[in-house]
Amino acid sequence: MLKNSVNDSELDAYWIVVSNSDIWLLNKEIPLGTAEQLNLPSDKAIKIGEYFSKPVMWVNEADVERVLELDSLRENLLMPQELFLLASKAVQYGHMIQSQRFCAQCGGRNFLNHNEIAMQCGECRTIHYPRIFPCVIVAVRKEGQILLAQHPQHKGGMYTVIAGFLEVGETLEQCVAREVKEEAGINIKNIRYFGSQPWAFPTNMMVAFLADYDSGDIEPDYTELADVKWFEPKKMPIVAPEGTIARALIDKTIEEINLR
Repeated sequence: MLKNSVNDSELDAYWIVVSNSDIWLLNKEIPLGTAEQLNLPSDKAIKIGEYFSKPVMWVNEADVERVLELDSLRENLLMPQELFLLASKAVQYGHMIQSQRFCAQCGGRNFLNHNEIAMQCGECRTIHYPRIFPCVIVAVRKEGQILLAQHPQHKGGMYTVIAGFLEVGETLEQCVAREVKEEAGINIKNIRYFGSQPWAFPTNMMVAFLADYDSGDIEPDYTELADVKWFEPKKMPIVAPEGTIARALIDKTIEEINLR
């Protein structure tokens, strides 16, 4: 069994080199080969999983002694899901290195614990695992329509479903209802789990739900959104890209509407 940390330049592996939410690709694919072939520092690499029976290694771009051309992980949503999730994991570990440099317990300097793949304080020895921020995302259906929102930062007029962060002391279902009420002004019912997606921008976990309209008129929160509307399947705007759980929610809701 391979250790998390390796020092073998002849190890044939997939190499995920990260910087923020960017990754290194060769011919639009995660590089496969040895550290020697790819001129990567095997002593800085950590195994984070396997893909097609080959180890997948995480390396921070800062540890590479040459300039690499990086691509946004967000622009590569359609890579095989298993590999996308491993790339997301590497991005989140990279974010951990940058954002958890100091111990929240005593203020001491943290260092990477290679066995735990977590940050550990050099003073009090407390281990700090990667922070994961849970978010809800929901597609709301009203008979033959779906509720879609547009955020100010979305380019090209793209619409998507409503999402938001979980608050302390709140269930996921309560969060779903609250976010829809706050952002769109309506009440919903029949909230049901759909799926989840690690979202490494920088370190979120998207928990997805379907729901039905209950009551109220749309009253957009213009501090959060540029627009909120009901759309029919035949008159859909530009929506979230394939590969996102937002798009999966939209597609599922449209499928259910068309089966009415």
